[in-house]
Amino acid sequence: MKSAISWFEIPVTDYNRAKKFYTTVLGIGITDHPMPDGTMEYGVFDYKPEEEGVGGAIFKGDDAKPSMEGVTVYLNGGNDLSLPLSRVERAGGKVLLPKTDIGENGFFALLKDTEGNKVALHSMS
Repeated sequence: MKSAISWFEIPVTDYNRAKKFYTTVLGIGITDHPMPDGTMEYGVFDYKPEEEGVGGAIFKGDDAKPSMEGVTVYLNGGNDLSLPLSRVERAGGKVLLPKTDIGENGFFALLKDTEGNKVALHSMS
């Protein structure tokens, strides 16, 4: 096992708004994969499983309930957390905790996305 995490899903209430938020903040694409029966909008964050290992998605469906409570997903903030963090509020989110030094483990920040989810960003610088 490479990682304790193999996949994550972030619930959203407005798929297109959330897709725009995450693509803007993270600077990566999200590929649409709607369910064939039309019950769910689903978008996968662009990643290379053979290199990065863990992937994830945003989804809108009957069970999609954004939350500020519970598990916190730490998204890859790239080489310097300051860059994606600078895009959060412009993209409609809110920075809850600014870039914070966690010593040898790098840096993290907490934010609220456009859907009402608490998520985190992490980088080594």
